[in-house]
Amino acid sequence: MTTLSVSQLSTLRWDLESEVIAYAKHGFSGIGLYRPKLEDYGVDRAIELLAEHSMAVTSLSWVGGFTGSDGRTYEDAVQDAIKAVIQAAELNADTLIVLAGGKNNHIQTHLRRTLCQALCRLAAVACEHGIQLALEPYHPGCGDEWSFVNDLQSTLDIIERVGNPALGLVLDTYHVGMDEGAMHWLPDVAPHIHLVQLGDGRHCPHGEMNRCLLGDGCVPLGRLMEMLHEQGYRGAWEVELIGEDVETIGYEQLLDHTKRYLDRTFAGLC
Repeated sequence: MTTLSVSQLSTLRWDLESEVIAYAKHGFSGIGLYRPKLEDYGVDRAIELLAEHSMAVTSLSWVGGFTGSDGRTYEDAVQDAIKAVIQAAELNADTLIVLAGGKNNHIQTHLRRTLCQALCRLAAVACEHGIQLALEPYHPGCGDEWSFVNDLQSTLDIIERVGNPALGLVLDTYHVGMDEGAMHWLPDVAPHIHLVQLGDGRHCPHGEMNRCLLGDGCVPLGRLMEMLHEQGYRGAWEVELIGEDVETIGYEQLLDHTKRYLDRTFAGLC
């Protein structure tokens, strides 16, 4: 059965208990956990809550920043990521999302080398704990400070350099779906996709992320989902909705619209 999930970033003002109850009520069986909200609620309490409602953890977000762009040292970022791998295992999470970090005035060769060194260390620990790492390419229009990895081609190159099956990618349709070139890379990256995040936008990302309701933007979601299905993707589909275009919409309405959209879309894939 397909796991339909919602990222906690989509309902940022709710606490974890409210989210789990509402997601289940609207027919979602998974949740993408956001580490700051998880820490606020408490990991042990969260494990009990998720088990009580049979809610799968499709992702834990995020670790990374290995380039020092967020003010941490390389070693601090690596140790934080290792801690998150162990936490993901305790939560029985499917994936741990990784952001590379911004350029931070480094040259490209140094950035790639630093990231690959960190990912090699992290993937070794992930293998021991049965956790999938998912490197996320970020659109440069809204994510330069978060990641210097901006497209599927460069993401695939890093995955191949690391060469550990624990490392794959998360394909977020908001970040890559408006690029026609991404369609051509789907057959190559499909075997490495650990998670698909669904997002839509009315225009190309610029500045802060501004996602809209699924189907209301210019991302060819139906086509992308059909291609991913044809390429054999059978993992979770996690929705992430955040930005000015959705912040005035009530969360109950947002969840209702999202579930109805996904039901219609998946009916067409069967």
